[in-house]
Amino acid sequence: MSLWSRITDALAALRSGESLSEVFSRVRTPPERSAAFAIAVIALGAKMAKADGQVTRNEVSAFREVFSIPKHDEKSAARIYNMARTDVAGFDQYARQITKLFGTDHPALCDLMEGLFYIAVADGEYHAAEDEFLAEVATIFGIGERRFRSLRARFVPEAVPDPYTVLGVDPDAPMDEIRAAWRREVRAAHPDQLIARGVPEEAVRLAEKHMIAVNRAWEEIQDERG
Repeated sequence: MSLWSRITDALAALRSGESLSEVFSRVRTPPERSAAFAIAVIALGAKMAKADGQVTRNEVSAFREVFSIPKHDEKSAARIYNMARTDVAGFDQYARQITKLFGTDHPALCDLMEGLFYIAVADGEYHAAEDEFLAEVATIFGIGERRFRSLRARFVPEAVPDPYTVLGVDPDAPMDEIRAAWRREVRAAHPDQLIARGVPEEAVRLAEKHMIAVNRAWEEIQDERG
């Protein structure tokens, strides 16, 4: 069964009256967990779009870059997105269900945050409302302030991101510690690791951007320290 077939089944359950909690309770293991991950990105992406008051074509295109949606499954994806936008449940309820599904501090939650950041900046702007939204989601996910700043530094189009922030280390950290952080990030971005965490194969392309950012940060620190 394809990813989007599993998502369609989950959507049918929601339409039949099951709660979001009940649907997520049945998708705790791969491959169903990858469907839950995709639904989470769609649902929280939709809630985030409401945070800045608009949905742009660039945001939709960004989502398509994260997930390769087959033509015949586009309606299912759009239906989930629209359901999430109009659902009376707040985004915090979605975020808590996702945290319950994966477990606090699970690496897949950082993967999900990367997808949300990617969609947030797709229109060329990073709104204060989006930052507030993502910061609260990160708190619910159990992602600490330093990790959140590291994720934000990779995606938000500010000045050149601080390489230490990207790797999540202090500027005065010893080189061995920085090297270990860089290697940890590289391992975390490996496609096999992402799939093992429940990230759909369709979303693994996020790892490419992760890898580019952490390698660039490591190179800058090496050049700086000689």
